[in-house]
Amino acid sequence: MTDARVHPAAADALSSSSAATSAKDSGEYPVPPNPLPTKPVPPPDTYVVQIPREQILRYPPPENARKFEALTRRGKSRRSCCRRCCCFTLSAIALLVIAAAISAGVLYLVFRFKSPKYAVSSVAIKGMNLTTAAPISPEFDVTVRAENPNGKVGIYYLKGSEINVFYLDVKLSNGVWPAFYQPKKNVTELRPAVTGSGVILGGTVTASLRNQQSQGNIPFVVRAKVPVKIKVGSVKTWKITVKVKCDVVVDALNDKAKIVSNDCDYSVSLW
Repeated sequence: MTDARVHPAAADALSSSSAATSAKDSGEYPVPPNPLPTKPVPPPDTYVVQIPREQILRYPPPENARKFEALTRRGKSRRSCCRRCCCFTLSAIALLVIAAAISAGVLYLVFRFKSPKYAVSSVAIKGMNLTTAAPISPEFDVTVRAENPNGKVGIYYLKGSEINVFYLDVKLSNGVWPAFYQPKKNVTELRPAVTGSGVILGGTVTASLRNQQSQGNIPFVVRAKVPVKIKVGSVKTWKITVKVKCDVVVDALNDKAKIVSNDCDYSVSLW
């Protein structure tokens, strides 16, 4: 029969191993610590670096310094070029104005230039039918008297002119001012054919014309725009635009109409 006794040392070892196993299974067995990092970890703080605004705007990085300087010089050169162009343009305009004023002054002082005179001497009217609302085609045979009172100056009336007849704001007819040369101390009568087509008067304008016709006092406005050149000796000026405006009042709307009053004025555009 075998003896069941165990040596005390073996029993202690067995009990220690059993206790360690039970402690590990129950979660009470101590966990070995994590290994230490090789470098220290900085604390979790936030650092804000502030740079003066003047340095950001005025001091570019060294690698961009040349580019910044080139752009700065280019902007300055462009502004300088624009200033020079503006100054040159203004100076040229001022010189032209001064030259024109001097030329006009010389013409007046040397040649005693006198203004031309214009007048409407007769008007014959056709096609002014006020008994219908249909479009009308009025015709105005206007005789214009142009006088050049200057003794040393001639006037060239050039192509590209126009002449119109209005009642109130309605254009009734249009035509062309004849092109011709008017010598010194000359009076010329022009008879441009001024016609209209498909003119719609409207009720208000028709009623006004009837009222004026019953009174024998019908006002019209004759406007002309004519390019001219002034000749002094053998020298011609540049093209000048003359605008003539005549307020004409007639007594009837037919070919035997007579002028009751006539007032003409003109203006000159040098350019």
